[in-house]
Amino acid sequence: MAVKQISVFLENKSGRLAAVTRLLAEKGINIRALSIADTSDFGILRLIVDQPDRAYQVLKEGGFTVSATDVLAVAVPDKPGGLAPALAALEAADINIEYLYAFVAKCADLAMVLFKVNDTEKAVAVLSQAGYKVPDAREVYSI
Repeated sequence: MAVKQISVFLENKSGRLAAVTRLLAEKGINIRALSIADTSDFGILRLIVDQPDRAYQVLKEGGFTVSATDVLAVAVPDKPGGLAPALAALEAADINIEYLYAFVAKCADLAMVLFKVNDTEKAVAVLSQAGYKVPDAREVYSI
């Protein structure tokens, strides 16, 4: 159930993010979700794309420092408090969340939350048992 996330190390200077998005666009790779964690000197761009293996290769060949990480996607209700029960279920199971980011899915009334957790298999079991949809990678890439 893991989704491949592409992470790109970027110097914190004008034009670096534009260069990544331009390169992906030129190669026909569609960004589904993104997040940037930054400091004053650099940032880590986290991407979910429709073609993760190809994006990894394209960015590497383009001179970017890139890595791939497995994350977990979970569909939650797109309403106030929709995420809280999922977080409570993970907390009760003693699953640590390293980071997360989200986007609203095209399908009605759902938001997709991407989690990096300390135990993906356990998190999938806990969230599934709590009634959450944990889509496979193909479903996420095609949103």
